[in-house]
Amino acid sequence: MKTKPIIWGSLALGLLAGQAAAEGQLNIYNWGNYIAPDLVTKFEAEHDVKVTVTEYDSSDTALAKIQAGGHGFDIWIGSSAYVPIYVQEGLLAESLPNQMENFAHLAPKWVDVEFDPGRSYTIPWLWGTVGITVNTDMYKGEINTAALLFDTPDELKGKVNVVPEMRDVMGLAIYYLGGTDLCTDDKELLVKVRDLLVKAKENWISMDYSTLEQMVNGDYAATMDWNGPAMRARLQNPAIHYGYAATGYPTWMDNAAILADAQNAENARLFMNFMMDPENAAILSNFTRYANGVAGSEPFMDPEMLDAPEIKVPAEFAENTYFARTCSPEIEKIYSRIWTDVKK
Repeated sequence: MKTKPIIWGSLALGLLAGQAAAEGQLNIYNWGNYIAPDLVTKFEAEHDVKVTVTEYDSSDTALAKIQAGGHGFDIWIGSSAYVPIYVQEGLLAESLPNQMENFAHLAPKWVDVEFDPGRSYTIPWLWGTVGITVNTDMYKGEINTAALLFDTPDELKGKVNVVPEMRDVMGLAIYYLGGTDLCTDDKELLVKVRDLLVKAKENWISMDYSTLEQMVNGDYAATMDWNGPAMRARLQNPAIHYGYAATGYPTWMDNAAILADAQNAENARLFMNFMMDPENAAILSNFTRYANGVAGSEPFMDPEMLDAPEIKVPAEFAENTYFARTCSPEIEKIYSRIWTDVKK
């Protein structure tokens, strides 16, 4: 969810009253290029807290790092699909953001969510979709199809990148083959998914998270990607367009949570409240080109964000989505085995 950490200091409690003063450090663990530098500067200036951001490049990498302990991070920012895993393993503090002053600003649809009912652990960071970004100077065909990834046209062979997020790729493939459940246990279908992905990979140039520069420069003709980098690429190269897989595509939300072993928990709480302020949420959206979960942020957002095709899903594709989520441990093991075969 992304391009999908920061270090915080200690602070005096009083956050619920909105009058906390802070000093010290705050450490955030985050996707790469996924926080506006202006936000860091603003928070540091307002609260006398030194913020350090550490970046990761995949959800599994982040999980392994945090499971190992000794990481020094206070806040983790990551996918809703991983929140239940973090909670079940005791990796998150029950920080009760639903009792913070700015919680009242959350958009109603993002309050009582399945992965964190009532928001006892997390706040919304950003949300978006997974689609296919295409340079239409290099490819003139239909872009609203996962066939560009899985049955690649001849003119795109050797020119397609796939971002290597297992659940996103698996989901697109399952729905492309007619499945209707991200967490399917249909063994016959999963064999077909495995065979499809292994065969399709022969036509990909790479499986890489870095896509913005490569799409703008024409190194890739197409890539499976998140909508934020797609919009950023289009603003630099108008030939770039974002397609929605008509067979089904993921909608996701990334969230911020305080880690159970945070050393600067009070600063982390102050930052959580800070990020639920509409103006601050808008600064984040304007930088990343993703939507946020805070109501009232729209007046502070860049005008091009409000009707961007990468953010405002076209009506004909609005019902074709499914929400990214965690599957059962049994299904996750099957998916991991398939993914191992794909990455060979």
